[in-house]
Amino acid sequence: MTPEPSADAPAHAIETVFRIESPRIIAGVARIVRDVGIAEELAQDALVAALEQWPREGVPGNPGAWLMATAKHRAIDLVRRRERYARKLVEMGRDLEASAPHGHIDEPADPDDIDDDLLRLVFTACHPVLSAEARIALTLRLLGGLTTVEIARAYLVPEATVAQRIVRAKRTLAAKAVAFEVPYGPEREARLGSVLEVIYLIFNEGYAATAGDDLLRPALCEDALRLARVLAELMPKEPEVHGLAALLEIQASRSAARTGPSGEPVLLKDQQRSRWNRLLIRRGFAALARAEAVSTGGGPGPYVLQAAIAACHAHAYSYEETDWARIATLYGLLAARTPSPVVELNRAVAVSMAEGPGAGLAIVDALVDEPALRGYYLLPSVRGDLLVRLGRVGEARAEFERAASLTRNERERGLLLGRAEECG
Repeated sequence: MTPEPSADAPAHAIETVFRIESPRIIAGVARIVRDVGIAEELAQDALVAALEQWPREGVPGNPGAWLMATAKHRAIDLVRRRERYARKLVEMGRDLEASAPHGHIDEPADPDDIDDDLLRLVFTACHPVLSAEARIALTLRLLGGLTTVEIARAYLVPEATVAQRIVRAKRTLAAKAVAFEVPYGPEREARLGSVLEVIYLIFNEGYAATAGDDLLRPALCEDALRLARVLAELMPKEPEVHGLAALLEIQASRSAARTGPSGEPVLLKDQQRSRWNRLLIRRGFAALARAEAVSTGGGPGPYVLQAAIAACHAHAYSYEETDWARIATLYGLLAARTPSPVVELNRAVAVSMAEGPGAGLAIVDALVDEPALRGYYLLPSVRGDLLVRLGRVGEARAEFERAASLTRNERERGLLLGRAEECG
């Protein structure tokens, strides 16, 4: 007998569609209203309209276009009600209204412009009037569609802190009348670091979701990868831009092999490398070569180093053939360039493979009291793995159970509890 659908099923489906489409909706509406805070409110208004109409009238054939059209119509109405936009309405009102249902607004082409609303949104949210932390939190919220909880876990800070940063960032952009526009020259370069970090974190959330029932969120990976490619074309002489593109291409190449038939996580050592996407790997190698070609000295930056680490994995035809000594060296360079307890934890894994689990455990044990890693599930997970390799299975079981209690991703929790069972 087929179970009856839950009463909450339509609302859940609508919210899922909205989460996928909201970055594009916010970006498209922001071009009209020139205020990211108002754009997010109008996108939310479109969600409310969908929650009212779709259960009654049915889901439209193209739900994303419906949400975009609804939000843009409301944006146009808002602009019309504001006298200060009167002149602009004379110039663009008809074009906007005609194009709104199709989710596209035509503008004159500019060879040095960023022809992508999502990328415009990144650069706008990364305006220097905001602190670095606020820029990243706001852009992850608007572009990545991440919740404050997910952003907090990505940065290992309290949820309330992230919420305050986002609210203050919107107020600051509005108070300073920051335009929704593309920066040029030195101003664009000044915002580049924040932009790269945002794209990197959006990809990471798609590659290993912090919460929910699925390990992967492919739409986020695709958006981040596309943005990295656009940025690489826009700024061809920036090695770190190519480094990020290379890193994401190579990481994305493993996606199909990272989950099993039921969506369960598959560890790197157990992945079928024949399922790795060789085209993406080749693209990653080419981007890494471009990064090295345009490097001007001073040593590789953090994204180039991470891409080089990813390339080591991609070059190996099996887990056993991986050049762990080189990876450990690269992590050492990365730790020197951008010191971080997370980088040090990754270095511990590489050192354990190159020099033995005891050497890796010594590094991990030095991180146990690190405040930033106190709620980070990968710390006890890595420690548990090293303890298993040392034969200390009782201690390992406790570490895996602790890691399972810390993660909010159901797939990761299942994997960790399974490893704890194996230690029994």
